[in-house]
Amino acid sequence: MASTSISATGLSCSSSFPGGWGFSVAGEDYALLLAVKPAAVQVSMGKAVRFRPMMKNVNEGKGVFAPLVVVTRNLIGKKRFNQLRGKAIALHSQVITEFCKSIGADGKQRQGLIRLAKKNGERLGFLA
Repeated sequence: MASTSISATGLSCSSSFPGGWGFSVAGEDYALLLAVKPAAVQVSMGKAVRFRPMMKNVNEGKGVFAPLVVVTRNLIGKKRFNQLRGKAIALHSQVITEFCKSIGADGKQRQGLIRLAKKNGERLGFLA
């Protein structure tokens, strides 16, 4: 246990730490440092593993329609569900494209509307 006292002459510190507090590399532990050799570490070079980026829905499991979407996915199976979801998204994108053509919106505005539809779908739970 270390003890510290302050006096008019300065700071006094004593502890049970072997070697003292004020040693340097050229001090009493230098020979000990030279005697210790680090163990060799062998690293095997296996096949590199690439992680695929996963696009996760931030609002997964949330939203008004999320429970209905999860139940439907469990009933019809994940593969069939993803096919239906893809068709629905494609159809919705076509509707947005036709709407943009009818009002004379350019491609940038059309892409903005499609992104907005995706965000709204996430918030409502359609992409759960």
